[in-house]
Amino acid sequence: MTAATEIAFENTFVRDLEGLYLPWEAAPAPDPQAVLVNDALAADLGLDPVELRTPAGLGLLTGTAPPESATTVAQAYAGHQFGNYSPRLGDGRALLVGELVGADGTRRDLHLKGSGRTPFARGGDGKAPLGPMLREYVISEAMHALGVPTTRSLAVVTTGEPVLREQGPEPGAVLARIAASHLRVGTFQLTAALGKPELLRRLADYAIARHYPELADEENPYLALYRAVIAAQARLVAQWMRLGFVHGVMNTDNVTISGETIDYGPCAFLDAHDPATVYSSIDEGGRYAYGNQPGVAQWNLARFGEALLPLFDDDSDTAIGLATEALQGFADAYLAARDEGYLAKIGVGTPELLEDLYRLLDEQKPDHTLFFRRLSDAARGDTGPVRSLVTDPTALDAWLGSWRAAGPDADAMDRVNPIYIPRNHLVDEALRAAVRGDLEPVQWLLQVLSHPYDEREGYERFAEPAGPDVPRFVTFCGT
Repeated sequence: MTAATEIAFENTFVRDLEGLYLPWEAAPAPDPQAVLVNDALAADLGLDPVELRTPAGLGLLTGTAPPESATTVAQAYAGHQFGNYSPRLGDGRALLVGELVGADGTRRDLHLKGSGRTPFARGGDGKAPLGPMLREYVISEAMHALGVPTTRSLAVVTTGEPVLREQGPEPGAVLARIAASHLRVGTFQLTAALGKPELLRRLADYAIARHYPELADEENPYLALYRAVIAAQARLVAQWMRLGFVHGVMNTDNVTISGETIDYGPCAFLDAHDPATVYSSIDEGGRYAYGNQPGVAQWNLARFGEALLPLFDDDSDTAIGLATEALQGFADAYLAARDEGYLAKIGVGTPELLEDLYRLLDEQKPDHTLFFRRLSDAARGDTGPVRSLVTDPTALDAWLGSWRAAGPDADAMDRVNPIYIPRNHLVDEALRAAVRGDLEPVQWLLQVLSHPYDEREGYERFAEPAGPDVPRFVTFCGT
């Protein structure tokens, strides 16, 4: 990589979508220091990880000295937050630096989180504490290793100044995030609300060109875009459910058009399998509980369809009919992806086993991750480990008998059932140490989570759930 000031960014979002951003600059960072740099991701992007640790590289990663080719902007969007519509959201503490185009033609955003207050900030200081930025780094990279479409983390850099939060002062930090794009349902909601049909059409054309170019020649490319996003989100949420991932803040401004997972604020992974599980401190009504995620995804996609209606057909009734028909496909797409995934998890091709399995999980509430991993032991003849995870082993035995008769493939199961996930207590423990200046627990966690399916001797504590003495885990949005 050449000097950071010579990196060739492209800025198609800024070029093509005037009115959906505000030019802005990052707040000063008095003493930037690299905490984590994702060397492998940097190399994939054509960046030199050594250069990123230099003063010029840190200027890029904090947004304080962007390359001449970059045009830093705060993106504008609206969104339904916990079901309530907010007409003006936007990047209140973040900046889009520009787009990096790989040798294979893949275009990816570089986006900075915690880079200071923008005109979209809603009462906050625009800064970010170190802990939540490290949390997004750890969880997003774990999701990538698990095979889930996700934004990724390039680096976390401390700014050299503290930020004050409820728990007291904490080092300020900026997360450098990489995404296929930051187009979201909320981007379309804002554009539709502005009453500018030409801008809405340009935005949809941009989304198609960037994420679904094969749709450009469809008879109705905008309806095809809607269907493609529905399918992508159905697959994504099915993956979340299979892995026991609880996003925690499924607002429409956190639903990407690309189908990537975005925003790792109050997220967590299940310990006990319980559809009612909520970790977020602000989700008092359980709107975004684990078991509600498929329904919420469909609700969010309905809002996307409403924004696109003018593009579907000039006649509003016809447009509504087309949107309704497309959205009805979400349930079938989600259920098909869910069942396909769970059949892989149990190593057989017998759909008849799934209904009883789902009921057992809901009633017995075993550790979600260990249950499926220990099913591999049962496939090899040892049912003891998986039976120890349920409250009533006899309720499991009948299902185990039918399942074993179907001939499960234990090795195939190990390839899709992780042994290591970002256990909530381990993430919390590592982040607390990092804020105190000890990065070793975070680095160990990242190393383990980079190979989630490979069980290794000596790493047992990374596979174990929290003990009974650990307080109930609660997440916060990190703002």
